[in-house]
Amino acid sequence: MALFRLGSSTDNANFVRGEGIYLRPGEMRDYESWSVLRERSRDFLAPWEPTWPADDLTRASFRRRLRRHSEEIDRDEAYPFFLFRQADDALIGGLTLGQVRRGVAQAATLGYWMGEPHAGKGYMSRAVRAAIGFAFATLRLHRVEAACLPHNSASVQLLEGVGFVKEGYARAYLRINGLWQDHLLFALVETDQITPRRSR
Repeated sequence: MALFRLGSSTDNANFVRGEGIYLRPGEMRDYESWSVLRERSRDFLAPWEPTWPADDLTRASFRRRLRRHSEEIDRDEAYPFFLFRQADDALIGGLTLGQVRRGVAQAATLGYWMGEPHAGKGYMSRAVRAAIGFAFATLRLHRVEAACLPHNSASVQLLEGVGFVKEGYARAYLRINGLWQDHLLFALVETDQITPRRSR
């Protein structure tokens, strides 16, 4: 896995590479692929995400999203990435290291989504491993946290499979799909052993 420091602009940002995948900040040239994948995956993603704004898939909204992402990276507040399959450069999902806290915390929160046609194929596990390497080696974080709905067995399996430790249960933690929902809380610290990828 190769890790590169992001530049000050998403236009010249380098990639975070993993096994058969890479992560990079979104660009306007990604709009068509992103909007098609998100629309195709709407029903698949809705139970696990905040309610989408009415204009979420418009070009103008996408442009605002990219501007916000660029500002977050420049301020060291969050590192939003799109996930691509290396073999054909297909956009297949997204991953964010968000809510970066410096000072005594040196922590961030991991979030991710996968397009329905690409789910269950191991891509996100590889992306999370790559992102964790980036978080610890490049961003110099100490701790990465994640939360998921208790009935999201795929996400629980992914986090535990990578090496995250279940630390707690938060009641009415996040507003997902229009409802305040309980979440399982996970974390990985830099001294933990990341679980190697099992052969398929």
